[in-house]
Amino acid sequence: MAGPDSPLLIRNAELWHGSDGGSRGDVLIEGGHISRVGKDFAAPEGARVLEAGGGLLLPGLHDHHVHLAGLAVRKLSVWCGPPDVMDGDALSAALVSAKGDGWIRAIGYHESVLGGLPDAKALDRLIPQRPLRMQHRSGRMWLLNSAALDLLLSQSKAPSGLEREHGRFTGRLFDEDAWMREALGSAPPDFAAISSDLSRQGVTGVTDMTPQNDPEMAAHFAAQRRSGALAQSVRLAGTLDLAFAAQQGWTLGPVKLHLHEADLPPFDQAVDLVRKAHDQVRPIAVHCVSEVELVFTLAFLEEAGSISGDRIEHASIASPEHLSRITDLGLAVCVQPHFVTERGDQYLADVEPRLHRDLYRLQSLRAAGIAMAGGSDAPFGGIDPWAAMQAAVSRATHSGAVISPEEALSPEQALSLWLADPADLSRQRELEPGAPADLCLLNRPWEQVRDRLTREDVALTIASGRIVHQIIDQPPFEGRTG
Repeated sequence: MAGPDSPLLIRNAELWHGSDGGSRGDVLIEGGHISRVGKDFAAPEGARVLEAGGGLLLPGLHDHHVHLAGLAVRKLSVWCGPPDVMDGDALSAALVSAKGDGWIRAIGYHESVLGGLPDAKALDRLIPQRPLRMQHRSGRMWLLNSAALDLLLSQSKAPSGLEREHGRFTGRLFDEDAWMREALGSAPPDFAAISSDLSRQGVTGVTDMTPQNDPEMAAHFAAQRRSGALAQSVRLAGTLDLAFAAQQGWTLGPVKLHLHEADLPPFDQAVDLVRKAHDQVRPIAVHCVSEVELVFTLAFLEEAGSISGDRIEHASIASPEHLSRITDLGLAVCVQPHFVTERGDQYLADVEPRLHRDLYRLQSLRAAGIAMAGGSDAPFGGIDPWAAMQAAVSRATHSGAVISPEEALSPEQALSLWLADPADLSRQRELEPGAPADLCLLNRPWEQVRDRLTREDVALTIASGRIVHQIIDQPPFEGRTG
């Protein structure tokens, strides 16, 4: 019997050619790479043979902006923000229903739920007995009740990011994830469950954009890859120190700068970070979800200078003038089209009407010649890339409102966001000899897929030459040679 590393031949698939499904053909996989693309050639002795039945075969999808550790622990967390939790009563019910009797970890909070950022006393009224740590939707802030404050401060000295008012701690903790992990004595989570979920959606690679990624976290990613818990290839963004970590099982990505409009770093400090990143021959990736953050970013990049690979994350609000400056700097943009669906109604309520036309531009970025890629920002956004493609095409919110329909993409353009090369977002990955055998086979041709854009059509996922997901009792049908 052929083992998992035996040659694998996919026959009679519709081969993706960059803009449409293309013609039918065969693909041979050997040694974790595509070795041949053609039609009706003989399979090597002992090869496994999969009959695709005309289903679309394309390069595996790549999530260009995700936070795997946060995503892995989301299953253990209580969701506490829109659209599921819209007010204080719903928040209280969600917290009270949390399983167990110890810590409650809640995520997704937005100011609209309670009309602002609650302090510890306000949270005590919701959940007085159990320690609560509730993460803001931005990922940059934790809100702690009194029980949580007492436990954390009994283990470690208060960090600078723990807010004080009138000499008392408010329970609002800013950008101190590392301190909290240390105080809690928590270890990075296992990635097996979330890797399996990604595989079911045809995702074979990720770029982890967690700004705190450091050599310790890189070692965890390497261990997860070695053990097989994490099937996806990994590009790690994070701190400057990542450059000094052993790159085993992962690839070095950009230096990540997560801006917050209310607490921007000194201009000279931002310029210095960019220059230090470039000295490491690493691009910079800057989180920009407001007009102020984008203007600030463009200013310090104009001062520091840009290199190939520098990128804007989100570009949630971007005017034509901003797009022109992004083009002049040669920057790429990683977009999250699904936020129009998931958060669009809140955006229309919170964002100044004059800026509505600038929300999550897509077609304008393409027209300006700006390289684009798609990312989930999970766990702060939905992980399903097919739902994100649907949102890019429809531009529809949960309520059915449509935000700037002229910014919609075609299904082909939407799919291309997840086929961008993580090493060069201006390049599309292809089915070609020598390419890594990271593949996604759908159960129907593109002409049918393009009107559906659903994860339900993913029949087979291959990562590094190994089958990591396959629908049982449905095509493709398997056989062997020899």
